Amino acid sequence: MTNPILPGATLGVLGSGQLGRMFAIAARRLGYGVHVYSPDVNTPAGQVADREFAAEYDDLEQLAEFARSVDVVTFEF
Repeated sequence: MTNPILPGATLGVLGSGQLGRMFAIAARRLGYGVHVYSPDVNTPAGQVADREFAAEYDDLEQLAEFARSVDVVTFEF
């Protein structure tokens, strides 16, 4: 059996556009934290996320920091 990811956990999203924004709004209403990662700043999803990482997708150091800051990762593109 797998462990459920319960409210209170932090969800990570690669990508930070409109779809990420809708995801983040819904997740936060359910009690989850949300961190987003993309090369841009002040993005649609970043505006409603708890934390916005702005770095290139091939920046392995920043990707590792992002991954350490969340409980699970998904993508929105």
